[in-house]
Amino acid sequence: MASFLNDINGRYASEERTILNLCLKNPGYSLADLAKELDTSIPKISRIVGELVDMGYLADLGKQESTTGRRPSIYGLNPEAGYFVGIDVRQDGLSIAVTDFPGRIVLFEHDVPFRLQNNEESVSKMCAAVKDRLRKADIDIGKVRSYGVNLTGRVNHETGYSYSYFISEEKPIRNLLEEYFGKAVSVENDSHGMAYGEYMSGIADGASNILFLNVGWGLGMGMVLDGQLFYGKSGFSGEVGHFPLLNNQQICRCGKIGCLETGASGLALHRLVKERIGNGQPSLLTDKHKAGEDISLDDILNAIQDEDVTAIECIEEVGTTLGRAVAGLINIFNPDSVIIGGRLSVAERYLMPPLKIAVNKYSLNLVNNDTVIKASRLGKAAGAIGASLLAKSRMLNN
Repeated sequence: MASFLNDINGRYASEERTILNLCLKNPGYSLADLAKELDTSIPKISRIVGELVDMGYLADLGKQESTTGRRPSIYGLNPEAGYFVGIDVRQDGLSIAVTDFPGRIVLFEHDVPFRLQNNEESVSKMCAAVKDRLRKADIDIGKVRSYGVNLTGRVNHETGYSYSYFISEEKPIRNLLEEYFGKAVSVENDSHGMAYGEYMSGIADGASNILFLNVGWGLGMGMVLDGQLFYGKSGFSGEVGHFPLLNNQQICRCGKIGCLETGASGLALHRLVKERIGNGQPSLLTDKHKAGEDISLDDILNAIQDEDVTAIECIEEVGTTLGRAVAGLINIFNPDSVIIGGRLSVAERYLMPPLKIAVNKYSLNLVNNDTVIKASRLGKAAGAIGASLLAKSRMLNN
């Protein structure tokens, strides 16, 4: 199959793109529905849809249910048109998701061992590791249309630069990835990618204004406003973790004091638990602390699942701090939904109640009445799924 840019380059290019984008959110349309959406005639739509079917992008999905009259054919994205691969790069590994053309999940793998370093050789090894996983899962790499890669920190998806993995001033990391994958690549901030995953296939449930808080080792936010990812002027919106909210005299990783991240993140939870154990408060992790062994964030999250009182008290403190910030965000944005995701969301049983209490205490009632606060539905898969769906969306809109 020819490249998408070569395919969609004829007399109906804009209409073809519009139809394909409509099918991103709706599984199928009749010719009459499409004619209405594009405000044009059914004969013209029939010709355009026929071309898209011939190119392999659309497929006849069968007849629509009807109680009266002739049942019309329904057209939607062709599952055989190719795959989109999403890669969520974390500190301790990769998550990989493969979706087909309509957006159904074909493969998801979490905790693929890899630590991306700030050099070109590491980028090459990561791409090779991803391709190896795809081959082992019997994914035809030749049918991959594009790749999406989520990276932590500041990412400019338009220029392709990551300022966490700033390998070369002359060559953005997107270009390196495209060289090694041999296909178009979309790069994105991880919180933005997770927000898009929830918006398109998660818990957003049709809402057009959502805030997604990525509560991991750090704290980030992705915003979907009026159905579009919001980036701000320079593409770096969502740095809520560095909002100067706290008076705790804790130095943030950014070098400043009192950032929200120092009290509402995995880093904060890790510090609070270690402080309390160091002060003699009993915990399932006490023996490990006394032995001089490192206590990881996963150790703490596992202790919470095992109902360790000290760890639970600390996650509740994090929830309260985060809730104050969410209250402020609700007052500013008045969103449909606030979705809590990231690594700490696995402890939602203890994180969410104090968070919601703080929201009720600090936000304006008239503003928060219509906002729903909930934990991520996609969980660990949100980032990789969002990256794959963004790769498809950007290919269709390039």
